[in-house]
Amino acid sequence: MLVVHHLNDSRSQRILWLLEELGAPYEIKFYKRDATTRLAPPDLKAVHPLGKSPVITDGAETIAESGAIVDYIVRKYGAGRLARMPGAADFEKYNEWLHYAEGSAMLPLMLNMYVMRLGEAGAPLHPRIADEMANHLGYVNAALEGRDWLMGTDLTGADVQMSFVGEVCNAFGQADRYPNIKAWVDRFQNRPAYRKALEKGGPYNMGPKT
Repeated sequence: MLVVHHLNDSRSQRILWLLEELGAPYEIKFYKRDATTRLAPPDLKAVHPLGKSPVITDGAETIAESGAIVDYIVRKYGAGRLARMPGAADFEKYNEWLHYAEGSAMLPLMLNMYVMRLGEAGAPLHPRIADEMANHLGYVNAALEGRDWLMGTDLTGADVQMSFVGEVCNAFGQADRYPNIKAWVDRFQNRPAYRKALEKGGPYNMGPKT
């Protein structure tokens, strides 16, 4: 049985969403952040040396990193759904989105979060970080122009993997600047599978506001 080692308020929420979209069987093992440091608990290190979430175990397999997890689940449990197959005309773009989410897009967003905590000490970094955020969020916003999903008319693993980027964008108060991202986030947050994953995963402060 596939087990999602799920940390509250983390990227592992999108793995639950993916599994719900596919209707794949899975179990959740819950982990809670430290209330003061907001770090993952030490017992995650017993699952994977990095001690981070998301991480899944599936039989003999232990897989960390969201992109690798999304790719594995779609290949093993998707039966061709939510993916683009190698050789398809848009496979390389699909594959690019899987890597782009954490390889490039999240970096300025995470830097912004950490530098904000520095107060005035972080002020010299704000202009550069703001430029990088605008560069990446502008790119995603443009990619969604005239389409419901990143790959066109159908939801894919690319949307699941990129969802955290859109949610962080909104959490930083950037939604009005990037209307295509906002509409996309609203669209996926209203999907039944997304809502069901929230019910199972527990509190998630970037989920839809009701």
